Amino acid sequence: MKTATKTSLIIIALALLVCVACLVWLVSRPHETNEPVEASVSETSQGLSFEVRVAVPRMARPLAGILPDWVVGKMDGTPSELRLDHRSGGAKIVSVGQDRLALTADGWNLSIETDGQGRITPGTRLVFPLALGGRHMKLRCRPADQASGYFNTKARAGSNELDGRFVVELATCENAESGKTINWPPSPLTLRGSFHALPQDRR
Repeated sequence: MKTATKTSLIIIALALLVCVACLVWLVSRPHETNEPVEASVSETSQGLSFEVRVAVPRMARPLAGILPDWVVGKMDGTPSELRLDHRSGGAKIVSVGQDRLALTADGWNLSIETDGQGRITPGTRLVFPLALGGRHMKLRCRPADQASGYFNTKARAGSNELDGRFVVELATCENAESGKTINWPPSPLTLRGSFHALPQDRR
């Protein structure tokens, strides 16, 4: 009788744990699945600005992404999203053109290259810091051979400035220091962002 009671209590506890995990997953899900790319990047600034976001797929995060970021942060784990903008430490515009964008900041190095028609080319890459499995690393990630994404720009009338928007799937990553490919992420990271009033390079 006692064994049966203990078994029942264990089953109930596990069921409650599953319910809590599902509730957390449902609460955190809308901002990842329903938010359109266009709404994810601020367009309120009238001056020079840029914003970059890296969305990490659920299966690449602790416990399949059921934990909210504030809990993951305490565990020093991989969050659902990383961000970079013109206010980040060491932020610098390296190169801007209708077929390219290069930005850097403390620990970050982004380079997007296209064929001139907005299609992403293999020279595209992102270097960024990440806590992966409790270990702090600097990753270098690239799109697949058949890159998925776009890079759109628009010239501002009467100036040499560009506005733009981009989305790129980063399929493969390596340790930026050792150059060794790692078995992460299980599905592509989504790199997305926009920029406003960035001066084009004079070439």
